Amino acid sequence: MAEGEIRSTTARGPASSAPETVPPAATGGVTQAAMVKKTAPKSDYKPADVSPQRRVQRSFTVRLWSIRHSRGLEWFYARFANMFLMLHPLWNRIGYGRAEAPVKFVEKHVKGLMFDCRMCGQCILSSTGMSCPMNCPKQLRNGPCGGVRANGNCEVEPDMPCVWVKAWEGSRNMVKGDAILNVQKPVDQSLRETSAWLRVTALTAAAKDKNEAQA
Repeated sequence: MAEGEIRSTTARGPASSAPETVPPAATGGVTQAAMVKKTAPKSDYKPADVSPQRRVQRSFTVRLWSIRHSRGLEWFYARFANMFLMLHPLWNRIGYGRAEAPVKFVEKHVKGLMFDCRMCGQCILSSTGMSCPMNCPKQLRNGPCGGVRANGNCEVEPDMPCVWVKAWEGSRNMVKGDAILNVQKPVDQSLRETSAWLRVTALTAAAKDKNEAQA
């Protein structure tokens, strides 16, 4: 090695001199996601659960209807939560663990139809204009990325309206619409495929009992 020459190394030894393939910068209105897709290795394999085609087939009709009617759903959800809280003694007697399976079955199908719910177990629909942020391909919980298209559609899935654009529209119809400005915590993956209805009910009941004990 010549004097003064700097050579990159890794834990396994000298770094390869082969140039790394990096997608070119997005230009001319082409998004970075499109450039990455274009330069990606081609094969016959296509992921069934994340392809744009699958999402197009599912349609966004009901999800968009829920966002347009966010104020009415906000009113309904408030009363539904109160009813679930009134049933806390029943859930407690049955056991929250045993109630989980049947309640989760209903919750998954109802919210799946209405909001395309992904069952993250940490539902924040009332804070996001009835637009589920888990439908974002990047699963962003605190606002849109920088790749929202000029027509308001998603950078990754061009045919899908941006989840956060719709969240803002829905929140403007709601009484507590400014809750969209609250900073959300990262997703706790250990709660995935669990009932948000039961979890919120149990937490609310515990807080209520604590306040009554301190009074």
